[in-house]
Amino acid sequence: MLTVADARARILDLASLMPSETVPLVNAAGRVLSEPVEAKRTQPPFPASAMDGYAVRNAEAQPGMSLDVIGEAAAGRAFIGDVQSGTAVRIFTGAPVPTGADTILIQEDAVREGDKITVRDNRDTRSYIRPAGTDFSTGDALFPKRRLNPQDIALAAAMNHAHLPVRKRPVVALIATGDELVQPGQVPGDSQIVSSNNYGLYAMLENAGADPRLMPIARDTPESLAATFDLAADADLIITLGGASVGDHDLVQSTATDRGLALDFYKIAMRPGKPLMAGKLNGVPMVGLPGNPVSAMVCGTLFLIPLVARMLGLPDESRLKSATLQHDMSQNGPREHYMRAIVTDGTVEVFERQDSSLLSVLNAANALVVREPHAAATAAGSTVNYIPLS
Repeated sequence: MLTVADARARILDLASLMPSETVPLVNAAGRVLSEPVEAKRTQPPFPASAMDGYAVRNAEAQPGMSLDVIGEAAAGRAFIGDVQSGTAVRIFTGAPVPTGADTILIQEDAVREGDKITVRDNRDTRSYIRPAGTDFSTGDALFPKRRLNPQDIALAAAMNHAHLPVRKRPVVALIATGDELVQPGQVPGDSQIVSSNNYGLYAMLENAGADPRLMPIARDTPESLAATFDLAADADLIITLGGASVGDHDLVQSTATDRGLALDFYKIAMRPGKPLMAGKLNGVPMVGLPGNPVSAMVCGTLFLIPLVARMLGLPDESRLKSATLQHDMSQNGPREHYMRAIVTDGTVEVFERQDSSLLSVLNAANALVVREPHAAATAAGSTVNYIPLS
C-alpha cells in the first residue's frame, strides 16, 4: 500500500492547470488570477491633501502670520491657479494640492475671518500631502498566489480594472454509489441510509474554489454506474464515493476500467481511508473515495483540497500545525492515523471514538491529529501535529 505522502504526490500529478477566463470584477472574489494584473493608473494620480485645511507655503505659515484665502479645492474639483506668496487655498481631504503649495495647514491651526486666515501658535508642522503614487504607480502588478479576497478586489478596482483574468473553476462531478442510499429529505427504506458524503464534499470543494456538481446516485449495477459516468464525462475531475473496495457489490473500479479508467493506484496505508483509488478516466482525473462518511471527508481534506489548488495554479502549502497533547495516547497501528480532535488554546484533545461512520464526532472536531505508522505511546504534555479542519 502507498504511504499518504506518495498517494498525495501521485494524485497531484493527475492535475492539469485550468485554462483562463475573464470575469467581471464583481464576480472575481474567491477566484485565482491566471496572470498578473497591472495598474492602469497611478494612485493618487496627483499630490493630494490628507486633511481638511488650507494649502499654503510652509515658510509663510508660521505662527501669527496672516494669509489671503484665494479659492477652494475639493475632492474631484481642483483649484485652478497657483498658491502665490501670501495666499492660501481652502482645501479638503482628497483634493489635488494646488501648484505652489507645499503644506496643508490643518483647519484646527487656522483662525479664519472673512477671506483671511491667521496661523495659530504651536501649529502642526507636518505637511499632510500624499505624493502622487503613494499607493501604487502605473504598471505595478497585482498577482497574489491565493484566491482573491475583498482587499484584492478593492485594489484591482482602484487600478481601474473592470474585468480580471482568472483560472476557470474546475467542474467536479460527485458520484455517490450504493443501493442503500437515498437523497436528504426522502424517506429511507428499512435497509437504507441518507446520502451525506456527497453533500459534505460539495461544500468542501466549493469552498476550495471548485464548481462541484451532484450526479444522480449510482445504483449497484454496472449499467447504473456506466450511465452516471457518461453524465460526468464533461467534468474536469470525477469523484466517486463508495464502491471502491473489493466486495461483490463494489463495482466502481471494474465498471470504470471497462469505461477506460487507467488506474494509477489502489489502497493507501492510512486510517480512515484505506480503500482509495486514483487514475484517469478517458483523460479526466478520477479519485475513488471510501463510502464511510468520515473516511470520505478526511480523504477530501488530505487529497481533494490540494488537488483543486493544483488545478487552480496555487502553490502547495503544508497545513500541519502543532499543539500540546492533553492526555496519554496508546501506540499507533501500522497505518498513518488521522484522528478527530479538538484544539483549544494550543492544547489538543483526541476524541475517544474514532469509528469512520461517526459524523457527529467529525462535526465536533476542529482538527485531525496525525499519527505516524507504529508511533510509540505518547504521553500527556507531548507535542503532536494536526491539520486544522476550520
